[in-house]
Parts: sequence; structure tokens; C-alpha cells
Amino acid sequence: MSFPPLSPRSTLLHFVRLTQTRTATCSSFHAGVIGNRHMFQGITRDSIRGKSVDIEPSRLTVTKTTSPKELPPSKSLIFGQTFSDHMLRIPWTDATGWGAPSIVPFSTINLCPGTTMLHYAQSLFEGMKAYRHADDTVTLFRPEMNMKRMNTSAQRLLLPTFSSNALIECIKALIAVDRRWIPKEPGHSLYIRPTLIATNSAIAISPPKEALLFVIACPVGPYYPQGFKPVPLYGTTEYTRAAPNGIGAYKLAANYGPSIIAQKCAANLGYTQNLWLHGPEHWLTEAGMMNLFVVIKDSDDVTELITPPLDGMILPGVTRDSVLVLARNHVSGVKRLRGLPDAVKVSERPINMGEIIQSSKEGRLVELFGTGTAAIITPVERIGYNGGDIMIPTGEDGMGPISRPLWTELVGIQTGAVKSDWNHVVSK
Repeated sequence: MSFPPLSPRSTLLHFVRLTQTRTATCSSFHAGVIGNRHMFQGITRDSIRGKSVDIEPSRLTVTKTTSPKELPPSKSLIFGQTFSDHMLRIPWTDATGWGAPSIVPFSTINLCPGTTMLHYAQSLFEGMKAYRHADDTVTLFRPEMNMKRMNTSAQRLLLPTFSSNALIECIKALIAVDRRWIPKEPGHSLYIRPTLIATNSAIAISPPKEALLFVIACPVGPYYPQGFKPVPLYGTTEYTRAAPNGIGAYKLAANYGPSIIAQKCAANLGYTQNLWLHGPEHWLTEAGMMNLFVVIKDSDDVTELITPPLDGMILPGVTRDSVLVLARNHVSGVKRLRGLPDAVKVSERPINMGEIIQSSKEGRLVELFGTGTAAIITPVERIGYNGGDIMIPTGEDGMGPISRPLWTELVGIQTGAVKSDWNHVVSK
């Protein structure tokens, strides 16, 4: 097989300079996320209509179901197909702001066929988990990060923003009501899906005048019930996930539907997920719906943990940020992680397929893995690219020397085995 030659160093430097320039330009809007020209101008819902009534947890009402469902066996759980008894609903209008939050029995949502969300994809969502600890305490993992990203996504669509703490309190109330739906088995959790949609009934492309924020929950099992299994990725050049100044950095519904055909093509070729590449130099961006990390040894034999920078095309993942914080705390001595090499260089920088190929040929490619809420860490065994496979080293347990201690620490925090202020207590 043949691979394209390494891109000139000047190309990499040019890419970095462009990234730094755009980041500096947009820093006044939102650190680490690049917006489009509307964000440069500071256009938000508040700037158009002024401040309106925010979400008020004190107005929350609870109507419990009279027909609670039977809990399914945990071993039969399929992700996203079993829902808890209740849901949270919070309406919004341009005229009155946020309405009273309500927890109600899980039900369908009635929408007019002319609802703008159905036609123009004015919809966004988040994904987070509630965990049950050994002492029966229930916690959420870093929910403030999800709320921050959800507000950023809302600004991108000119949907209403909200108080992060207020929505977290309402979500905690929902989890408390449906606490019995959190599985007790190790590795299980309650997946939480906050969603915000435009609901005004008008076929017109304009800022929404009505919206609905709702939260549903479903019990889920471990992503790898039989232990870690490294996945093969297909280096996708036929499709592009995101482009500069687009919507790749936001968790919008419009980002996900178009990826299904690329996923199907990868599966037909024998790969589990796509490795999203960008530009003629084939810069690595994301892996499927996960953020991406690469570990290589540099010329001085120093281990470098690399993830693509938040340049406007990369989603600012909560797990991505958690891995970076844990790795940097290890390096600085704030908290050493057992099994992680003492000397680790942590980098947020561009990396292309040329560098992957070169490091593989020279025996310096250590591992590659994805990060996300669903699987936490997903090791990669090979990359299909340009008609051949680039093999990625993996350990006997499927993980690598860097991902293993990071995963152990993250799971320890989420399950309560490791004490951390990243856990928000829902109930004890």
C-alpha cells in the first residue's frame, strides 16, 4: 500500500497560526469555541430582545405517574431504548421567557407539522450520566460542563439560554423522582438527555419565538460488558464532519444525522467507526462521535499525549476535558496517577495522517483512543487509510499505557471510589 507524503512543516505552522488567530478573535464570545460571524458581532437572544425570565426551580411542580413501569433486567438493556417513568418539561416564549418547570409522566410531544424545528433543525441536546455509588449515593458527573456547552449551542441557534445551576437543580429533581431506574450493577448508570427545540408553528427561517426544553432518562449498561475491545476506524476522506466557522463545535442535532451514511460506509468496509479527517493534509479531528487522543514518543523518547485543538470544528467534550485535566494534574504533581509515566507531554495541537504514518513506521506510535460520555475511553486497534491498515498497539486488556490509568481514575471518580468535587450529589 502507499501513503501520501508528509505535509511540509510550513503547512502545519500555517494551520496553527490560523487557529490561534481565530481563537483570539473569538475569545470575547466563548473561550475555546469558535463561532461564526454572528458570534463575532455578539448577537445573542438577549441582545435581540433583552433579558427575560430565567428558569426558576422554586416553581417546579411534580406530577407522578399512576402507572409506573416494571424495571427491565439490567442485562437486557439496549442503549436509548428504555425510558424512565418521568420527564422534565420547561416551556419558553419570546414574550414571557421561561415558564414553570414540571416533572410529568413520560409521554409524547405534540408538534404542529409546520414546527420550525422539523424543517430547519433548530434543535440541540446534551448527554450526561447519573451514577449510583456503593453507599447508594447518587451523583452527576460534572453537569456544569454540559450546561455550559448547552448554553453555547443555544446561542449558536439563537435559542434561549438559561441559568446552568437552575437547570441542574431541576434535573436533580427528575433523577430523585426516578431514582429507582438507576441500576445497581457495576458499570451501569442512568443516561440523561437534556434537549432544547424550537416549537413555533411557522415555516419561516427566523429566531425562534417558542421553545421547549425537555429532559428524558434511560438506564444503560456498561459499554463493554465483556471487557474492552479495541475498535477499527476508517479514515474517512469521502465525507467531512465539520468545517471552519461551521457548527462542529456545537452539540446540534444537525451534526449527527448526516454522519449516519458515513458510518454505514465504514461498517460496510469492516470498520466500527469513522476517523474524521479534514483538508487535503488529512488532519485528524474526531472519531465517530468521540473526541480523539493520540499517544506518540517524540525524538527524545518523551511520551506525548495529543488531542486536536478546539479550533471551531471540534466538540468540547466533557470527557476530553477531564482527561486533559487529569493528565496535567499528574504532570504538575497535583495528583499522580498510578501507572502513568512520570514524564508526559500534554498537547492540544493539530496532527495529520502523515505524522501518524511516520510515527508508526518509526515505532513511536504508542496508542490511539476516543473519549466520550457513553464509553468514557475507547481504544483503537487500527486505522483503515488509503487502501491499507495502520496498526495501533494495544495491551492484553485492549487498552494502552496512557489510556488505562486515565480510565481507571475517571471510572473511580464517577462510581465514588475516588473522591472528587467533579461529582454533584443528587441524593443519598
